[in-house]
Amino acid sequence: MTRLSARHRPRLWIVLVVLGLLALAVWINSPVVGRLFDRSGERVAALPAAAPFRAGQRVLMLSPHPDDETLCCAGLLQQAQAAGAQVSIAWMTAGDGFEFDAALTERTLKPGPQNMRALGNTRVGEARRAAAVLGVPAQRTYMLGYPDGGLFRLFTTNFTQPYTAPRTRADAVYVTGALTPGAPFTGEALEADITRVLDRVQPDLVLAPAPQDFHTDHHTLSYIALQLMSRRGQADRLHFWVVHGGLEWPVPKGLHAELPLTVPPLATRLPWTRVDLTDEQREHKLEAVRAYRTQTQIEPRFMEAFVRANELLSPQPLPESGSGVAASGE
Repeated sequence: MTRLSARHRPRLWIVLVVLGLLALAVWINSPVVGRLFDRSGERVAALPAAAPFRAGQRVLMLSPHPDDETLCCAGLLQQAQAAGAQVSIAWMTAGDGFEFDAALTERTLKPGPQNMRALGNTRVGEARRAAAVLGVPAQRTYMLGYPDGGLFRLFTTNFTQPYTAPRTRADAVYVTGALTPGAPFTGEALEADITRVLDRVQPDLVLAPAPQDFHTDHHTLSYIALQLMSRRGQADRLHFWVVHGGLEWPVPKGLHAELPLTVPPLATRLPWTRVDLTDEQREHKLEAVRAYRTQTQIEPRFMEAFVRANELLSPQPLPESGSGVAASGE
């Protein structure tokens, strides 16, 4: 009997692994699991509504890459304009660092620097089309064009010395229509460009990624935004969102426009507010998501998972005092 058990033990592990993978797939893709076992939808429903926009308000979206502005805040941006606010978008990078994306877009097995730069310009065009879908005119959009995946380097070791992006081999802004063509890839130049945008827009409200966002470009931009707005004595004008919020978030994957966007696991203690979207706003958000064809051809279910019944916005970058959780705990 002992020998029989030992012989079947490898098969048991295989069965357990297969069952585990099936359970994970169901959790990621099926809305039924959330309805039966997860009460996060109830928590979202209990969140306070975000403060309404007002006529004449100047709203600036700081987006690390083309598509972040749409995934997090397409409904918000539509609501702001419907209220008579003036919306502007500034993209920090052209999203030119994804080699698999370039391989498909450029139809090559080994994308080189020129292919990666071509991808960057393609994504610039997608960003402007998505902004137009959301009603943001081209004259209120700003493409800065710094290196995708390189913002932390610019913020730290390459603040004054130019950084050479490993995939594009560029060390200066090259994308068509950039705010400052030829600007060196340094933190100094990036801060100068963001400051130019702030001076032009004079925003009453700035939408930026939260420090808890997992993507390095995202939380680095959060630090930069907090630093620059604090210097202006306007840190209270920042509000925060998350796109990379934890393991497989948001779930379920795919288009489930009737479901709530739940609180991201990496930022559960932020003082979130809820922005409910109309059917029309969700339709326009989906159209803007699909304007990013370079992304939806690779990860359509991730992209479309952000088209939900609501969006989330926090007026603070850290948990409220007295929450019992240290900043690092997020």
